[in-house]
Amino acid sequence: MKLGNWVIACKFWLNYPITYWWFRGCYMSSNSSPDNKIQITLQPVGNNNWRDVINLEITEPQREFIARPEYYLALCAYGGLWNPLAVYLGDQVIGFMMWAVDPADQSCWLGGIFIDHHYQRQGYGRKAIQTAISMLAKKHNYQQFALSYQPSNTVAKHLYSTLGFVETDEWEDDEIVARLSLKSG
Repeated sequence: MKLGNWVIACKFWLNYPITYWWFRGCYMSSNSSPDNKIQITLQPVGNNNWRDVINLEITEPQREFIARPEYYLALCAYGGLWNPLAVYLGDQVIGFMMWAVDPADQSCWLGGIFIDHHYQRQGYGRKAIQTAISMLAKKHNYQQFALSYQPSNTVAKHLYSTLGFVETDEWEDDEIVARLSLKSG
């Protein structure tokens, strides 16, 4: 998306329901060509795709910030909170994320977000997050979202801030918490 379109979209977002903007953004391509649409979908991780998820790889420098997929799947299976989602480009698993609801404030948390190194820097992570927010808002009516990241992860910080997440003074272990509210006003 060109910067001018991004500014227009942000102004649009401030004046209209967020779900339309998120839904519209989920199917835009990296180069904004209307004929070349990228469709990112999310599917629960299960018997049919867990092997594809554990075969996802990240770059060596990213290992400082992102755990192996097996860790996240174990956390989802045995932690009692997290729900795993595979990120699809067409019929290919290209990434992973998980979500959970904080019982204290009912905010929907996104975590363990990553895209396989072969598909990075093409806008798929952004679209996956937008798709997740849109899906969870529509399906479960969540309006408050949160995530956390290490302050030294400047790539994640930039991505999340451009999606509307705002850093708070909250911390989860060694990670700063950022929040997004879909409620207007």
